[in-house]
Amino acid sequence: MLMSNTDLEAAFRDVFRGHPAGVTLITATVDGEPVGLTASSVASLSLDPLSISFSLMKRTGSAGKLLRSSSMLVHFLNDAQSPIAHSFAASGADRFAESQGWVTAETGEPLLPNSRAVMRARISDTAQAGESTLVAAEVLDVSEISGDSALLFLGHQFYSIAGLRPF
Repeated sequence: MLMSNTDLEAAFRDVFRGHPAGVTLITATVDGEPVGLTASSVASLSLDPLSISFSLMKRTGSAGKLLRSSSMLVHFLNDAQSPIAHSFAASGADRFAESQGWVTAETGEPLLPNSRAVMRARISDTAQAGESTLVAAEVLDVSEISGDSALLFLGHQFYSIAGLRPF
């Protein structure tokens, strides 16, 4: 059955709206200022070299600044950090508020120390794909992984995996 472009786009959005994804914050320091955004597209890419991938929807604003960074931190959020994820997902919200617990990493990036895990990475390659930029980043370091419950994004809402049962 053929769909119109409008129907196809709506169906595409519906599929991903119902597909849960882990929530990360990607942060860097660019031109002496902290920059960051939420990303649910982070995925493992390669073991040799250790690499991750993610996509950015535009090349301006926070996304554009991240593309210019020499290195970045990818924070894998826990379920207690949903308010921070909300603040980074909203345009004009107070990001990097002192009350959120941010510190500066030894390498200069904004660090949220209570995250489930943090990877330090540097961009190794990018590719344009429609309106998005696909990013490959080499992993330089990984923090210890806590046992906290991961924060998930599903249907425009944040969820905890706490209480889920494996099959």
